[in-house]
Amino acid sequence: MNNPVGWFEIYVSDMSRASQFYESVFAVELCPMMDPDDKSMEMKGFPSSMESYGASGALVKMEGMPSGQNSVLVYFACEDCATEAARVEAAGGTLQRDKFSIGEHGFIALATDTEGNMFGLHSMA
Repeated sequence: MNNPVGWFEIYVSDMSRASQFYESVFAVELCPMMDPDDKSMEMKGFPSSMESYGASGALVKMEGMPSGQNSVLVYFACEDCATEAARVEAAGGTLQRDKFSIGEHGFIALATDTEGNMFGLHSMA
């Protein structure tokens, strides 16, 4: 596993307010990431370059995931996130959401570890 953290998310309650905050602090423009017809989640991504060092991420508004209280989600980079997702329950964790598309940005799955910490899995395939 090379550089295991491949993505981060910061959960927010008010996307407009949070976007303005991060855009002002970092002097960047966040871009919408999700299919506009998918009302279950709203995401705005930080600008990034796949050729540069470091992980990128997004602000996320999703029901059941409140802001604050350590609501930053770490994603582990995978060849195919379905492979690691399939191992979660056998290892004692809980799969929260099976692999699903995030458009041109690939696929993700969400899981909870044995300590109650949610984490993500990300792959391009």
